[in-house]
Amino acid sequence: GQAVGEEARYRNKAVLLGPGVNIYRTPLNGRNFEYMGEDPFLASAMVVPYIQGVQRNGVAACVKHFAVNDQETDRFNVEVKIDDRTLHEIHLPAFKAAVHDGGVWAVMGSYSIYKGQHCCHNQYLLRDLLKRDWGFDGVVISDWGGTHDTREAALNGLDMEMGSWTNGLTLSWSNAYNEYFLADPFLELLRSKEIDEEIVNDKARRILRLMFRTTMNPDRPYGSFATKEHALIGRKIAQEGIVLLKNQDNLLPLDPKQPRKILVVGENAKKMMTLGGGSSELKVKYEISPLQGIENYFSPASQVTYAEGYSSVPTQNRHALLLEAVDAARKADVVIFVGGLNKNENQDCEGADRRSLNLPYGQDELIGELARVNRNLVAVIISGNAVAMPWVNEVPAIVEAWYGGTEAGNAIASVLAGEVNPSGKLPITIPKHAGQIPMYYYQRPSRYWTGYGLGSSREDEKPAFCFGHGLSYTSYEYSGLKIDSVIPQTQDIEFTFTVKNTGNMAGKETALVFIRDCVSSVVTPVACLKGFEKVSLNPGESKDIRIVIPYSDLGLWNEDMKYVVESGKFNLMIGRSVEDIRIKKDFFIK
Repeated sequence: GQAVGEEARYRNKAVLLGPGVNIYRTPLNGRNFEYMGEDPFLASAMVVPYIQGVQRNGVAACVKHFAVNDQETDRFNVEVKIDDRTLHEIHLPAFKAAVHDGGVWAVMGSYSIYKGQHCCHNQYLLRDLLKRDWGFDGVVISDWGGTHDTREAALNGLDMEMGSWTNGLTLSWSNAYNEYFLADPFLELLRSKEIDEEIVNDKARRILRLMFRTTMNPDRPYGSFATKEHALIGRKIAQEGIVLLKNQDNLLPLDPKQPRKILVVGENAKKMMTLGGGSSELKVKYEISPLQGIENYFSPASQVTYAEGYSSVPTQNRHALLLEAVDAARKADVVIFVGGLNKNENQDCEGADRRSLNLPYGQDELIGELARVNRNLVAVIISGNAVAMPWVNEVPAIVEAWYGGTEAGNAIASVLAGEVNPSGKLPITIPKHAGQIPMYYYQRPSRYWTGYGLGSSREDEKPAFCFGHGLSYTSYEYSGLKIDSVIPQTQDIEFTFTVKNTGNMAGKETALVFIRDCVSSVVTPVACLKGFEKVSLNPGESKDIRIVIPYSDLGLWNEDMKYVVESGKFNLMIGRSVEDIRIKKDFFIK
């Protein structure tokens, strides 16, 4: 957040249109790569320091898209029908944290329709909840073209209208801005006394407050742009976020000093990933590709060669590309496949959802063929979304690398070479196939539920990789959980435990804390993330971890839509992932 804020400030930007905290409800959502995962607690924990880092530079963060922005298909017209408990427990926590804990200065509405009104001028979301109940004193900004009605926009909390009529991008005429819903049509309602002047005063007051916080702030720093320090921050974030999904027979790390014939396969090994994706497209000073990074780390000791293998550009030579890569794989000591998604339309891209959970451009077939001819195969997936992996049992090592930014290639190679011990954990669940997605739709928003349940003992119902999953090149031991067995009402839940590095390599471990309400009056999840802590450990080193969970974090929305903490038994579960619990104890709320 600090680095992004410095860049925005240097370019004299007053508002940064982010971060996005919409909940990842389906991996088919084209815009998931901009958001912060599937878990409301995790998104809440991540958004607060991000906002604070940005706004220290006198640049407003604009948290988006408020709210229920689950899909890109038909995004201007889709009506989201969910109950109030779902809204408050899943969709709203990160936005509330952004306001209450992050002190965010701006909020952007979403395109969706909720309770019969567009979210950019929605009485319940903006006027009642955000401004009245949460006390938000900043500016509400519409998404581009997200305003549809002057009266609703005026009365229901919209302060700044962006891109109506012209959509901010396409058609234009000399007086285009006068035609906006909050321009001349709004002025006519004010002049006719149909709308009270205090309505416009409140909007003006909020916009002035935004100006005082940003462009008129005498202590506003100058910022910096495209610096080496920022690039290295990007590399560190990428390194710590990379997730080692599978590492059969310890194929990874690959010793960079050992001579090998390394074959790199895949268009994504060369493709720039900072381009594309709609409004998230970046203009970068440079971008290290995975192929460049692998060459930087493994040459000249190893001979690094490249085969494209597949192409996102329509071509008659797809089969020839596959055969060329497979033939080269037979002669290599190690094959590193670099594929995934790529920010093209219907991949990870604004305005269009994915059409399939599977990899595009024939990659699944290619990976299967590579695995058939070379047992030393590493699959590096670049994406902002979960992908189906029908080849998971045939590929010994799998790495989720996400979109790593300007230093992406060096970050990936540093993990493959063991310079960095992977420590990332999945902020999402990776299903085996589309039938395991609880909410799932085609080109039109039709939704249905399947019998996919977390914690199921049936192998066919378990995901490919669970929430929180992430391997390491070392091993960790959990012990010594201490917590009071009975906790009085309103007292925070405090406990300690120990994590030890029992392997031979220094590493970082993120301990995840889950809680289950065992006797709740309404149906609750079998595990709710309520805390996490990342520690750095040398071989043989132990560290004690102390975590405090606020009493109010144990609450739920009951059938009367009251937020309550109910007395009774709770399970405390701590481990490496939601399916790898290492220590647990029960406690009781009195």
